[in-house]
Amino acid sequence: QPQLVESGGGLVQAGGSLRLSCVASGNIVRINDMAWYRQAPGKQRDMVARITSGGLANYADSVKGRFTISRDNAKNTVYLQMNSLKPEDTAVYYCNADIYYKDNYYLPPKLANIWGQGTQVTVSS
Repeated sequence: QPQLVESGGGLVQAGGSLRLSCVASGNIVRINDMAWYRQAPGKQRDMVARITSGGLANYADSVKGRFTISRDNAKNTVYLQMNSLKPEDTAVYYCNADIYYKDNYYLPPKLANIWGQGTQVTVSS
């Protein structure tokens, strides 16, 4: 199956910025929607932002106007630019994507919903 690998997390002060990246790899035919989720300790995993293959994006209300999702289809990569960070943005951020891939040359592509391993974002007050 394809893999997603996130990078760019870290520790930042409130009001600062971070840019997360997520690269997909592994016999990919096509990537449909790509998204970022986050999960804080003791809480459920929630969607932060989603982007279609055509570039249409939608955001959780809590990040509208502060976060921007984008993607580079040629590089199979999705980004999350996070500005004006708040302590409540602290969480593990996960990349997610619907990916068509081939594991057999003679068979049609398969569709899988793939998760990355997560990257920690910590915002100090």
